[in-house]
Amino acid sequence: MRTVLVIFLAAGLAAAPPVVKDPSKTGLDPARLARIPERLRQFVDSGKAAGFVTLVARNGQIAALDATGYTDMETREPMKADNIFQIHSMTKPIVCAGVMMLAEEGRLSLTDPIEKHLPEFRGLMVRTESGALRQPVRPVLIRDLMTHTSGMILNPPAGIGELHGALHKPLSEVILVASQQPLSFDPGTRWQYSNMGIAALARVIEVHSGMAFEKFLEGRIFKPLGMVDSYIFPPREKFHRMPTAYVLRDGKTVKYTTDPLGEGKMKFREGARYSLPEGGIYSTATDLFAFYQLMLNKGTYNGVRLLSPASVELMTANHTGDLRTSQLGAGWGLGWYVITGPAGQLSSASLGTFGHGGRYGTYCLIDPGKKLIGIFLIHREGGSDERLAFSSLAYSAVTE
Repeated sequence: MRTVLVIFLAAGLAAAPPVVKDPSKTGLDPARLARIPERLRQFVDSGKAAGFVTLVARNGQIAALDATGYTDMETREPMKADNIFQIHSMTKPIVCAGVMMLAEEGRLSLTDPIEKHLPEFRGLMVRTESGALRQPVRPVLIRDLMTHTSGMILNPPAGIGELHGALHKPLSEVILVASQQPLSFDPGTRWQYSNMGIAALARVIEVHSGMAFEKFLEGRIFKPLGMVDSYIFPPREKFHRMPTAYVLRDGKTVKYTTDPLGEGKMKFREGARYSLPEGGIYSTATDLFAFYQLMLNKGTYNGVRLLSPASVELMTANHTGDLRTSQLGAGWGLGWYVITGPAGQLSSASLGTFGHGGRYGTYCLIDPGKKLIGIFLIHREGGSDERLAFSSLAYSAVTE
């Protein structure tokens, strides 16, 4: 009897959340929501984008889920709401959520030096402006990696520089090489986006969970939240649901054949050994909604609690103070950008709104003040006009 109940519950979690019949009951104007696909269609018709999937949710309910345009500009196959996108760097907050889960289990502290958990980081040095090496004023902390203030390099170092093109090394080997590279500055003194810092966090997850990073995501986050179309290594039977990748060059959209992760040999990760924690997740709009609603709900979704309210508050607070980050009016939390001032409120976002973007133009915003979630999915590198239009239109629909 208990087994049957577990299967029933799992089946219930796997179902995609429904779109409400009357969006006005969520405090959003249906007519204004309808402007989103209308405006995005103009980008498709102009040839600047192939297609989009967008989702707007408020007060815990999906008010609009739209698929606009095509999965491929040549075949003109219509985009569908359940198409699976490479979300690239939108992976990073999910990695940080995994670290927070381990912290709640007492396996680590955010103020621990990374070398306590990954001994290969012992003896890290800082490279000065003159090129000389010296010891850092303090060790790199786990928290530094989550806020991009560690001083670690952005991308894989020389010797495995082809990593993102071949994905031929396991995470443990990548981190071993990355751990031997000098820091760009003393930890905590500057902000510098670091893919390798996030990869190091994923390796910490492996060490303390006893699972491969992708298995941890699957078993501890995706399955509990019913994220049935989210993967690091997607199954072959779902390849057809992944849109063609494009790049914007001189105002024209062209197929991204020069990028191995785009239309190259690593698009579907076949034969890959590297789990790409800095940007490897494939997902859908409704799957991502489950994770983002968990954040708005202070760590719980559909009766499943992954994080405590205190952990969510810590993740979405500004940890970088007055340090200059990638966006005016925004600081950095633990895996998220966080809007801290008027310069970051270009789309009427509340102070404290958090989110992340991805290399192929994907984007999310989570606004606790308005209880609003916006998800924007596209498979095209370059340009941000469409994303900004989506954000403005989503906020314009808020009526209360």
